[in-house]
Amino acid sequence: MTNPPGLRDRKKAATRAALVAAAADLARAKGIDGVTADAIAAKAGVSTRTFHNYFASKEEAVLAHLEGLVHSWVGRLHSRPAGEPVWDSMEAVARQIVSEPDGDFVEMCSTMELVDQSPALLARRVEMEVRASQLLVEAIAERTGTDPRVDLYPSLVRYAAVSAMKSAVELWLAGTSGAASPEELVRAAFGQLRQGLS
Repeated sequence: MTNPPGLRDRKKAATRAALVAAAADLARAKGIDGVTADAIAAKAGVSTRTFHNYFASKEEAVLAHLEGLVHSWVGRLHSRPAGEPVWDSMEAVARQIVSEPDGDFVEMCSTMELVDQSPALLARRVEMEVRASQLLVEAIAERTGTDPRVDLYPSLVRYAAVSAMKSAVELWLAGTSGAASPEELVRAAFGQLRQGLS
């Protein structure tokens, strides 16, 4: 049985989370070139030395924000009923994410846009995406009884589901869809996937 984290571990986790959130907020507001480790530390209420105890660079802190969002999705997927079909689970998680007032996915889209505009962040993104994607693929494989080392299915589900969410959110943000909510677009996107995009 795993022991719950102690006070020291909880404080460390809270400090790291504050630094990650500060890095992402500042980078979205000013661009990565306009952000410094000093500014991130100040916004998080800690010293610059403390920042460097957790992260080697501001880029690492911003990318940690994206990776944390994927961990959140994986946690939501694990919490779905065990016997639920995987597409139902993926759609439920997607709809939950985009329907929240401060939706993780909308936030991730804006951060990813920032990453795409920064050569320094792009250079580090691939490694982060490999780690984060593997977590989601493994969670899907666990739910479907498949082996991602030999089966295409869990990886295909991951790519299709994430693309469905991204397509729905991008169309919602464009303001041209006529949909009442991003959740409506996610439902439509998964409906089209279920039909094989015929």
